[in-house]
Amino acid sequence: METVRLFNQSTLQIQDCGAKGRGVVTTVVIPARTVIDISPILLFPSEEYSTHGQYTQLDHYTYRWKGGMALALGLGSMFNHSSTPNVGFQRDIDNGLIRYSTLREIQVGEELCISYGPNLWFPDVEDSQDKNNSSGGGTTEGDVSDSEDETAESFFSRIQFSDDDDYDHSN
Repeated sequence: METVRLFNQSTLQIQDCGAKGRGVVTTVVIPARTVIDISPILLFPSEEYSTHGQYTQLDHYTYRWKGGMALALGLGSMFNHSSTPNVGFQRDIDNGLIRYSTLREIQVGEELCISYGPNLWFPDVEDSQDKNNSSGGGTTEGDVSDSEDETAESFFSRIQFSDDDDYDHSN
């Protein structure tokens, strides 16, 4: 396992995000493709998780992981869901980490959200907001097209948009 330096999170804060509950919000503009957090994980072996963990609140905060389910420590468990996420994540199985990166430029005061995948176990707050406000908007992969060292396509091929292994990341 390699040594990984974690982040000083002085520019991110946890605050009330209305109907979504607590969430992660930025106090500065964050450029696209910026690693914003590296969360170590606590691994629950499959047998232990299926016997105990899935029947607790932990079930709402875990990620699929080789050999079981993982709880992201630190900010990793605080990112709310969005069907148009502005943050993606990469699992680092060998080092027991999850790296979170911005998918587009994030503005001051904006909530940082990941996608939990298409099969939600709760009502999607954004769906009800979209029905009340049909102005559209949202983020697509095309929003991150200012290639510098790598193309947006190669960047997105490394980033996960959700924790659903069957989710089609090409849309």
